[in-house]
Amino acid sequence: MNKKNLQILGLEEGATKEQINAAYDALRAKYLEERFADGEVGNNAAVMLTKIEQAHSELLNEIAESSQEGQESVGSAFEKVEELIKAGDLAEAQRALDSFNERGARWHYLQSVLFYKKNWINESKKQLEIALQLEPNNEKYKTAYKKLCDKINYQAHNAHRAQNEQNQSVYEGQTMNSAPDDQMGGGMCQYCIECCAINACINCLCNGCC
Repeated sequence: MNKKNLQILGLEEGATKEQINAAYDALRAKYLEERFADGEVGNNAAVMLTKIEQAHSELLNEIAESSQEGQESVGSAFEKVEELIKAGDLAEAQRALDSFNERGARWHYLQSVLFYKKNWINESKKQLEIALQLEPNNEKYKTAYKKLCDKINYQAHNAHRAQNEQNQSVYEGQTMNSAPDDQMGGGMCQYCIECCAINACINCLCNGCC
């Protein structure tokens, strides 16, 4: 930041936009009152009004330019992540995402894409939900979320249907292949028949001996 402009407003290096505006408003009110004074005080107030106007404007322009440069830098970093994902270099794309300090909606969207590429569907859904919370009107995120939910529901439906078919197949196999005496306790088991035969033989022997 321009040191001279900071000195005019009584600020230090790294002053925020809010601090610049507050210092400007306070000084402007002071010099607006003094400019109608007689002699040197009035003249000095008129000069200072011009100086603080210029200092205020230039400092705000510096902050705006710095913010724009930062946004362009972040935008380029996101584009790099997208290129890495498209190239299939998921490990490097993840490292690039992990290096971000600020994690807004676009960050969570790209993290969702990465998880989807890894087939981590539930994690991908959670990241998309965060992106939508941060930017609820983003059509790109809403469309992606709808498609992902449709896929999850479709997979769940297919899994449920496959399980039902498997259960039905097992039940039918038991009905067609199982022996009648082994089903649901129906008929006399072979063990019971053998026991009865043995008891009959024992009775015959006992009667013969008596």
